[in-house]
Amino acid sequence: MIVGVPKEIKVREYRVGMVPGAVKALVDAGHQVLVESGAGIGSGLPDADYARAGAQLISSADEVWKRAEMIVKVKEPIAPEYARMQEGQIVYTYFHLAGVDPELTKVLLKKKVAAVAYETIQLDDGSLPLLRPMSEVAGRMSIQVGAMCLEKEHGGKGILLGGVPGVRRGRVAILGGGVVGTNAAKIAVGMGADVTILDIHQGQLAYLDDVFLGRVEVLSSDSETIARAVREADLVIGGVLIPGGKAPKLVREDLIREMVPGAVVVDVAVDQGGCIETCRPTTHDNPTYVVHGVVHYCVANMPGAVPQTSTFALTNVTRPYARRIADLGLGEAIRQDKALARGLNTYGGSVTYDAVARDLGYPYVPLEQALSRK
Repeated sequence: MIVGVPKEIKVREYRVGMVPGAVKALVDAGHQVLVESGAGIGSGLPDADYARAGAQLISSADEVWKRAEMIVKVKEPIAPEYARMQEGQIVYTYFHLAGVDPELTKVLLKKKVAAVAYETIQLDDGSLPLLRPMSEVAGRMSIQVGAMCLEKEHGGKGILLGGVPGVRRGRVAILGGGVVGTNAAKIAVGMGADVTILDIHQGQLAYLDDVFLGRVEVLSSDSETIARAVREADLVIGGVLIPGGKAPKLVREDLIREMVPGAVVVDVAVDQGGCIETCRPTTHDNPTYVVHGVVHYCVANMPGAVPQTSTFALTNVTRPYARRIADLGLGEAIRQDKALARGLNTYGGSVTYDAVARDLGYPYVPLEQALSRK
C-alpha cells in the first residue's frame, strides 16, 4: 500500500502522523511511505530521519494526497485539504465529526472517503486506546494553562492554585472523572490546589477516591452539584466525552454569569462541541476570550503545543492499526478487528457511526451494509 504523511496545516499544529520508526516498519513490510518535506520538523524530526527510514520525501502536499491510498494525519482535514482528498481514499486521523465544520462530512461522503477516526476505535471493554494518550496530555495541560490564565495579567483573579501558608488554595472543579479528569487532578493535586471531581459513575468515583487517598473531593454529578461546584471554583475543567458524539452541555450560560469575575474555564471537550455552553473553539494564536467576566480557554488542539511529547505518545498507539490496514487492506482489517471497525465513521458515501449520524442528521448505515454495497 502507498501511505502518505502530509504536514499538518491547522494553526500551531506541530504534531505529525507518523514517526520515522513507524515509517521503517512499513517500508520493511513492503509498503511505500510518502512524507511531505518538513512534516516532522515541529516535533523535532528532520527530513533526514525519514529518509534514513526509507520514506520518499515529497515537496508538495498535493502530490502526497494524490498518490497515497491511505493518508495518516493527526487532525481532521480542514478546508484547504478538502479538494486534496481522493475518491475512495482511506484517511486515518482524529475527525471529531460531530464537533467540526459540517462541510467536512459532506466532502467525505461525496468522495466516498473511508474515514477511520482515532477517537472512535474502541476495545470491547469500552476503552478508547487512541484517544487516551492525547486525553492524558490535554488533561495535564489543562491545569497548566488554567493556572496561567488565573494570573492577573492574563485576565484572571490573581489566584495561585497552591496558595501559601495562611492563604486559601485555589479551587479546581473537574467535570468528568475519565482520562482527562484523572490527569487534570494529578497535576492540580501536585500543585497543591483544592480539587473536586464530579462524575456520574459511582465505580469511577470510588476508584478516584482510592487512588488519590482522599486528597480530592469526589462528588456524584447532577445539575445542583455541578452548579454549586462551578460557582465556588476558581478554575473549571470540562472533560466529558461521548464517543463520536457531541459533548453534553453541563454548564449553561446563566451559571457562567454566577461565577466570580476572573475565574477560568478550560473546556477540553471543545473539539466535540464543548460541555460548557459559552465555549467555542480557539487557537494557540488566540487561545482565550472573556464571557461575563470569566476567562475561557478553548483550544481544540491543546496537545499540539507540546508536539515532541504528543507525537510519540500518539504514534505509539496509532501505528499498529496503520500497519494492519496497510498489510491486510481496510476491508479485511476491519473484518478481523472489531475495535478498528468501530473507528470507521464514513465508508462508501455513508455514515457508518451511529453517534455521528445522529448528531449531524444523516441516515445511519451499519458497517456491514455499507461494505456489502461496495
